[in-house]
Amino acid sequence: MTATVDPTTTATTTSRPVVVASVPGSHVYVRHLDPVTPTGQVVHLDDPDPHDPRRPAGAQWWPPVMLDPAWAETTDADLVHLQFGFDARSPEDLAAWTQVLRRRGIPLVYTVHDLRNPHHEDRTLHDAQLDVLVPAADALVTLTPGAADEIRRRWGRDALVLPHPHVVEADTVARLRAEREQRDPEPFRVGVHVKSLRAGMAPHRVLPVLVETVDRLPGAVLQVNGHHDVLTPGGARFDADLSGFLHEQAAAGRVDLRVHDFLPDDELWRYLASLDLSVLPYRFGTHSGWLEACRDLGTTVLAPTCGYLKEQGPVLTYEHEEQHFDAGSLRAAVEQAYAERPQLGASWDERVQQRQEVADAHLRLYRGLGK
Repeated sequence: MTATVDPTTTATTTSRPVVVASVPGSHVYVRHLDPVTPTGQVVHLDDPDPHDPRRPAGAQWWPPVMLDPAWAETTDADLVHLQFGFDARSPEDLAAWTQVLRRRGIPLVYTVHDLRNPHHEDRTLHDAQLDVLVPAADALVTLTPGAADEIRRRWGRDALVLPHPHVVEADTVARLRAEREQRDPEPFRVGVHVKSLRAGMAPHRVLPVLVETVDRLPGAVLQVNGHHDVLTPGGARFDADLSGFLHEQAAAGRVDLRVHDFLPDDELWRYLASLDLSVLPYRFGTHSGWLEACRDLGTTVLAPTCGYLKEQGPVLTYEHEEQHFDAGSLRAAVEQAYAERPQLGASWDERVQQRQEVADAHLRLYRGLGK
């Protein structure tokens, strides 16, 4: 059976905190594994500076020093919890790292966020990395029942299912939700962010359908955001076809095109909160932090059927997989969102309760590993 959170059970308090080396420790997901009001029962080590492992990293944790076998030989952590950051490590490197942890008796917890790496066109490397990490971990966590079922099919192992905690901070959620309530109902703003066009995205499929659909809806606007490296000639990842199509549609008044560099968090949250519907143009992937941020801010998400995004929380869906795209399902979902204006986000009270439950479950897990 898939393990799930029991909200009626709280973690047992103890005088000695569990010292956890989270990889990476500074990621927002890791920060929100603690309760809103910290209890001090779990202490997360700072990410070491990649240029000087004797110092904390601050904002720059990549590449993660904690994945070095040499670091594993000397750490005083009670356990290691791997989340992200192993993309550049070979399966052989990861095997050497896990062997050091096992020899030293340091438990390894691995949260399986990605069963298919959204940045890799070819899945071979990521699959090989998972073939090392999943069997080596003393405990596995994942975000959805579907992902847990896939882990069981592929490796014969059970994973504890714990939902993704909120992404956006409380004060920002309160401010932007209040602004949303004061906003005029028109235009109905549909947003697609092509970012830097990572491998798992297929905006070339979805955008023509969205342009045609939104253009027929009175008082609706299609806003497309993207980074200069993809949409500006000379950019490192410039896509002439995509850029040409979007600039052509923008000139015709059918797309509100915004081209910029990477948005800092405050601007990103404001952008997401300005949308009525955020369309995720993914053709493969597993889970989405973007989806969680939208739910924090009250923005309805239109998610593809690839991966397990629709299990993360209430969303609208359309059929989009690596080898399959149903334009009719995308059109129908946009029209439904326009007609019904569903409110599919999570309230802040729900997020606080969820975060406490997730924190309690992690503490129980850590204590259960005997450290």
